[in-house]
Parts: sequence; C-alpha cells; structure tokens
Amino acid sequence: MAGRAATSSAKWAKEFLLRRVSSNPLGSIRNCSSAPGATSAPKKVPHFSKKGRILTGATIGLAIAGGAYVSTADEATFCGWLFSATKVVNPFFALLDAEFAHKLAVSAAARGWVPREKRPDPQILGLEVWGRKFSNPIGLAAGFDKNAEATEGLLGMGFGFVEVGSVTPVPQEGNPKPRIFRISQDGAIVNRCGFNSEGIVVVAKRLGAQHGKRMLAETSGTLSTTSDEVKPGGKSGPGILGVNLGKNKTSEDAAADYVQGVHNLSQYADYLVINVSSPNTAGLRMLQGRKQLKDLVKKVQAARDEMQWGDDGPPPLLVKIAPDLSRGELEDIAAVALALHLDGLIISNTTVSRPEPVTNDPVAKEAGGLSGKPLFALSTNMLSEMYTLTRGKIPLIGCGGVSSGEDAYKKIRAGATLVQLYTGFAYGGPALIPQIKEELVSCLERDGFKSIQEAIGADHR
Repeated sequence: MAGRAATSSAKWAKEFLLRRVSSNPLGSIRNCSSAPGATSAPKKVPHFSKKGRILTGATIGLAIAGGAYVSTADEATFCGWLFSATKVVNPFFALLDAEFAHKLAVSAAARGWVPREKRPDPQILGLEVWGRKFSNPIGLAAGFDKNAEATEGLLGMGFGFVEVGSVTPVPQEGNPKPRIFRISQDGAIVNRCGFNSEGIVVVAKRLGAQHGKRMLAETSGTLSTTSDEVKPGGKSGPGILGVNLGKNKTSEDAAADYVQGVHNLSQYADYLVINVSSPNTAGLRMLQGRKQLKDLVKKVQAARDEMQWGDDGPPPLLVKIAPDLSRGELEDIAAVALALHLDGLIISNTTVSRPEPVTNDPVAKEAGGLSGKPLFALSTNMLSEMYTLTRGKIPLIGCGGVSSGEDAYKKIRAGATLVQLYTGFAYGGPALIPQIKEELVSCLERDGFKSIQEAIGADHR
C-alpha cells in the first residue's frame, strides 16, 4: 500500500510540474493595459506571477516530501499528514487576487491536486435526511464550485455534501470586476459576483459525465466499497450533491428560469435549491414575499413532479433565504414552507448589513453581500427563529460564519440538521474539514449526545 502511494505521489508531482510548464495559467492571463494590436510584443508577467511560482514550488516540494514520508507511514497517518500539509500552502493563496485565488483553488480540486480523505467518518456524525445517507453533516455551500467543475475532488476531501451553483439558464458574466473583497483580519469576505455562470447546458454536460462515470464504475464493479473509504451516499459517489438554481439578470420570468433548471439538472441532483436571496441580482429578494414565494415554489414543484422518477423519487426541493428578513417576513416564509410541504430551507445567504467588527472597515463599504465570521450570530439567530416557526418539522441547513466544530455544533443545537461553510473554507483550506469534524465529535460527546440527530434543536428543549 505504501509503495503504491509513494509511486502515486511521484506521478502526481511529475504531472503537476509538466502542466505548469506547458500551460502556465499564471502567465497566460491577459494584460488588460496592452494595446489590441501589439501582438508581437512580449507578454508582460502579472504582478502575482512570482508568488504563483513560489506556490508551485511549495506544492511540488510537499508532494516530493509526501512521497518520501508515505514509505514509512500507514495510509490513515499519511492522509492526516496531507491535510495538515495544506496549511503550509494555503497562506500563499492570500497573496493572490481573491477571484484568481478562487479559480486556482477550484482548478486544483478539479484536477485532483487536493488531499483525499481515506479515513471513515465517525459513526456519531452519520445521519439520514430525505432518505439519503450523509456520512457527516458538514457541507460546502453554493458559490465555491459554481459550474460543477470539481465535485469529485471536493466530495473526496471529506465533505458530507457539496452544493454547486448558482446555475443560470443562459451563461452570464455576472457583475464587473473586481467583485470579491477580503477582510482577512475578521475572517470575512464581501462579494458582488451576481450569478456569474457558464449556464445550464455546460453544467448539465459536466454532471452528466460524472453521473455516467459513476454508473459505469458500479456496473463494472470497480467502485470501491471497502471499509477504509466513505461509503457512496448519492448520485455523484461519496457524499451528497446539491444543485443550486438561479435566474438570469435580464430574465423577466423568474419561475421559467427555475423550471428550466429543474428540467435540465434535477436528474443529477440529490437535492435542489431555489436561490431567491442573493443580494447581487436586482429584484431577486422580492421573490421571498409570501405570495411571490408561494407561486414560485408551486411552479417549481409541479415541474419537478411531472418528470419521471425511479424508486428514489424526485430530489428534495429547498429554498435559500436571506439573513436580513423581518420577523413578519420569516413568518410568511415558514407558513409557505409548511403549507407546500417544502423539503427544507437554507439559512442563510450573505447579508447586506455590516455587523461588528467590520462596521467601520473601509472594505466593508464595498457593495455586495458579507459572509464569514461576522455573519455567524445573525444567521444563527434567524436559524433558531425559523426552527421555532416551523416547529422542527422541516430540515434546516445552517449556513453563515462557520469556521470551527463549535460553530457547527451551535448551528445544530439552534435547529440545523446540516451545516454548510464557504468563507471559512476559503481561509482555512482543506485542513479545516477534518478539524471541524473532529471538534464536532468532541462537542457531541462532551454534552452526552450519541448522534447528530439527538443534538438537532437541543437549545429549544
């Protein structure tokens, strides 16, 4: 086993180096100030290219060191070392432009240049929701892998579920750049991306290929189901895949956009999300009103239910809401969710408010939605309110400001069945995933819970 792992590490390092030399993504970025006709002039190197080379060298060094280390370590120990080693590489991403760093991270996950979790999740973290088995309740929120480029790599890192999107029917660029701004000292990000998406056709093609690959592996018997690996949980293999649906900026019929998403993507999804809460698409949040939401959900449910489904039935349908709603608006949403038997709610999206400690930060004055640690209290309080309003009858996904196992545990006690992170992952990198799961286990055991299920909504009892 160790020999094969060492060989794999050597091959990985060689492939990485060859790709960097042949394609050099850092050097291929256009210099926006170059004159259109200056085709013969040498390409200018972007200001972050040196940092990129340092990042490449550090990554290759880690791969070589890993190849040597694995020869004297068992697979589980080596797996833990790989995750820990990413703490060395991750700070280099902070030196890059925020959006470029994001694209680089997605590309790395898509190519398998990220650690893969080989250790099974503790049994205490497993739970069943919507008839689907989650090996753990920690998921990656929509917005990271917008175009379903890296689902296999992300699920392989140990997330219990990954949500891709938001996906719009027609490709769109989103809002002008720059549109992502870090507030590093407070673990926060402001973004105004505006549903930048490659569109339904491209995403459906990717998800279809991944689904076909999994089906082929199952029928040929090559899909591993050994006790050393996480058991397959959904349509994309290990873990559960959610698809978050958005509307195009220029669309005059929001319902038609979401219905188109259902018709083209639902067959690849373990659950679907109607995103009506991004603050970066004009008029979108108006769809959270009682009448508007009721009409929208009815149309989307009808589109889903009219399709032909197998024994597993149609994918559950959830709605993602904003953290900036009044008590009355929350009551309206809860009433709609209960009346239409909605399968779940995600609480919450980013906030247009600027809570402490970022209130007076110059970067916080940028237009857009705020995510990260400053959002935690606001989103968790709303989560708790919604759990009360829905009487614990609807599964809730807690999202907003999670960066530790304690944070995830507080969301669960407040009423979350599942928990998502994004900004915390952007800052903490792959090493944060096993850390959160380990800390969550400690929290459960500390308070005498034998399962995640027992802890859901504990603060309300």
